[in-house]
Amino acid sequence: MKCTRISPFHSKHSRLEQCAPENPCPLSLVPFPSFVFDLQRFDGEKTEEPTEKKRQDARKKGQVARSQELNTAFVLLIGFLILRILWEYIYGNIAEYTVYLYGHLAQSMSTEGISELFIGIMILLAKTVMPVMFAILIVGMGINIFQVGLVVSTEKLEPKLENLNPINGFGRIFSKRSLVELCKSIFKIIVIGFFLYMYLKDEIPYLPQFIFFDLPQSLATAADIIFTMAFQVVGVIMVMAIADYAYQTWQTTQDLMMSKQEVKDEYKQVEGDPQIKGKIKQKQRQMAMQRMMSEVPKADVIVTNPTHLAVALKYSKGMIAPTVVAKGQDRVAERIKQIARENRVIIVENKPVARALYEAVDVGGVVPAELYQAVAEIIAYVYRIKHRTAA
Repeated sequence: MKCTRISPFHSKHSRLEQCAPENPCPLSLVPFPSFVFDLQRFDGEKTEEPTEKKRQDARKKGQVARSQELNTAFVLLIGFLILRILWEYIYGNIAEYTVYLYGHLAQSMSTEGISELFIGIMILLAKTVMPVMFAILIVGMGINIFQVGLVVSTEKLEPKLENLNPINGFGRIFSKRSLVELCKSIFKIIVIGFFLYMYLKDEIPYLPQFIFFDLPQSLATAADIIFTMAFQVVGVIMVMAIADYAYQTWQTTQDLMMSKQEVKDEYKQVEGDPQIKGKIKQKQRQMAMQRMMSEVPKADVIVTNPTHLAVALKYSKGMIAPTVVAKGQDRVAERIKQIARENRVIIVENKPVARALYEAVDVGGVVPAELYQAVAEIIAYVYRIKHRTAA
């Protein structure tokens, strides 16, 4: 039995080699597909959580997590609750005005009478409808503020020519978000319809009894049935609204996800280019170093340890204590000593004092009280040397 071996460098002109049983095909010559991953391809993937700046910018544009279902649920809840609480008051006012209307209908056929009836109807609506409408308005505004806060954005109202493009319109109609909204609507209809059916199937057999009730009793019984059914439906809508709010929050976060490159670009925009910032800091350090070195010739003494540290002190009449005008270690210390020699500033070697001053006092700071005695001795020594030199 023979097997066929394919050369790893095969092409359409490659030849098939026959292998004998005593010379099996080596596995090393069997070609395997090679996979090459281009990591740059994943650089644009939205894998990073949106930054606070990204969220703030989206918020200014009106792109925030907001569930219309939550608004609807609370508006329905408060609306039916206020109606249930004020039902007797509303029914009493409507019944009273209805009796009055039919009692004076024959006397109200004139223009003045019709105007009076119209004004009465407006007053009746204000007394019965306005409390419910006002409560719904307050709750609607409160739920909106709860969801998105106080956001005023006119970007959604600005006309955009791209919205007139029918292709973009079809894209929005058949988008993922539209499909999700369609599924939500179908699910909501099915669930609410199921609960309505389960409730009404037990109430429908009792409806024929209404023929034995008078009008007030019929209205009261119908109101009980309607309000009970409404609160059950509102409870179902509330559960779905909370789930929808959680979904909208997640979806908004997904829409704002950023790529690694976007995060880097935003960081550069907010904080500045790290290279530029590094150069600025380097320039600032150089300028600070130049200012510090320019103060060395004005110093009275340079205290060293003697090779690694150097601290320049200056004292004049009126100062509370000597001031450190320059300090440094290693190369900076050598530079301070070099400038001091060029300007004939006295250099004093005192390891403990130099180390203590370097660690305890910043440039521009005064000598602490615990070092007064040691520094005073050094200053006195410097003054003696200057006095001898002058003499």
